[in-house]
Amino acid sequence: MEDIRMASALVVDDHPLFCDALAITLTSVAGIRDIRTAATLQGALDDLARNGTPDVVVLDLNLPDVRGLDGLVRLRNVARVPVVVVSSMAEDRLISSALAAGAAGYIPKHSQREVFRAAFDSLRRGQRFVPEGYLGSDEDDGLSRDDTLARIATLTNQQARILDLITNGMLNKQIAFELSIAETTVKAHVTAIMRKLGVHSRTQAALLASEASFSSVLRREG
Repeated sequence: MEDIRMASALVVDDHPLFCDALAITLTSVAGIRDIRTAATLQGALDDLARNGTPDVVVLDLNLPDVRGLDGLVRLRNVARVPVVVVSSMAEDRLISSALAAGAAGYIPKHSQREVFRAAFDSLRRGQRFVPEGYLGSDEDDGLSRDDTLARIATLTNQQARILDLITNGMLNKQIAFELSIAETTVKAHVTAIMRKLGVHSRTQAALLASEASFSSVLRREG
């Protein structure tokens, strides 16, 4: 099987110094020389629309305009390339949730260069990468949570945006105004969202979205 091309990357992180350090690391250990950066989810989406899709997206989960894992879902759906999470949070629950939401790999932020090398070697072979010591999620709620995240990962970018607005308490009319689309279009999307999530109301959809956030995942730790 031919290795997946990885010559360009979009790094999404709101810490400029880490972006610079990561760019050096990616060039050194993975041979990636075309590296763009964005500090927010919206900045990343704008970059993709303006400059096209890179070979890989490297994403920090803690962005100023993102709540939970919706940034991962939206970037994965828009870019259609591997999205690798590089995060300072390395709890097994969160890693499991990110993988269920479609991450191609998960690298703790302060890993040694050899870990990054191993991660991108795995990604080039089409394999997911998890850090050493990751034990998976074997608790009673793990399957249901991961199933929820897998369902959320099937949403289109527009559906993910609408679900986020629903979770923020917006009505269809307000969502239509926010996104500059017809209210009937919002209703059609909401119906599709509920079908994909296997729920029967907006409230249930909002609860599932809240349950899928990494903050919710970590609150149950311990």
